[in-house]
Amino acid sequence: MMQSKNPKVSLVGAGPGGVDLITLRGIKVLQQADVILYDALVSIDLLSEIDNSIPKIYVGKRCGKHSLLQGDINKLIVESAYKYGHVVRLKGGDPFVFGRASEEIEYVESFGIPVTVVPGISSAIAVPASQGIPVTRRGVSSSFWVMTATKKDGSFSNDLILAAKSSATLVILMGVRKFIKIAQEVAKHRSKLTPFAIIQNGTLGKETCITGTLSSCNTVKNNINIALPGVIVIGDVVAEHPSFFEEELQRVLHSSL
Repeated sequence: MMQSKNPKVSLVGAGPGGVDLITLRGIKVLQQADVILYDALVSIDLLSEIDNSIPKIYVGKRCGKHSLLQGDINKLIVESAYKYGHVVRLKGGDPFVFGRASEEIEYVESFGIPVTVVPGISSAIAVPASQGIPVTRRGVSSSFWVMTATKKDGSFSNDLILAAKSSATLVILMGVRKFIKIAQEVAKHRSKLTPFAIIQNGTLGKETCITGTLSSCNTVKNNINIALPGVIVIGDVVAEHPSFFEEELQRVLHSSL
């Protein structure tokens, strides 16, 4: 096997999903790639805009469906760098927001291969914004927490409880499957009238958004597609969503019939 004399790796954030929400720098680096290793949340439409002659290797991980383990991905990045030259490791959102980028960088650099990072627009902020939900608003919420729902062992993160006790907006990634339990946990520390939103297929044409209050979380569970990832937003800022009050009123009227 012929080995590249100039192996290097770029970690590029693909943005929240929409093909046109990658940064200009990200596009330029993609166009300079010799091979692309991409994740499950990367838009296929984005990949279709890259020269067909550039190999594109899927290394995505979704709940219960891992094409490769993280250790195997690390090895593949290095092997691809030696084989092709410039590897672009394309990650959904931003590489440093729950993207395990630090593990990949540490492994790649241990071989003396240089790594650069191109930041991406995180779904934690962009997806709520696409639905008209600000994560902060003066007089409503002065801060926000971004977190995953559970730890590696499946238990709730202490950060979820700490955030629930605060007045901050909660933005929870990778938590759709456990939404009811999350809502019940947050309701131990906040008003049951606190609004929530569950946004799936964020920034894509088939984007959906379900809103409600913690007290009505059970009424929406049948409308959630647990096969899809999503962003959960909990906090008073969700009342900014154009249809929040209309949907909540409909639920109240329906429950009283």
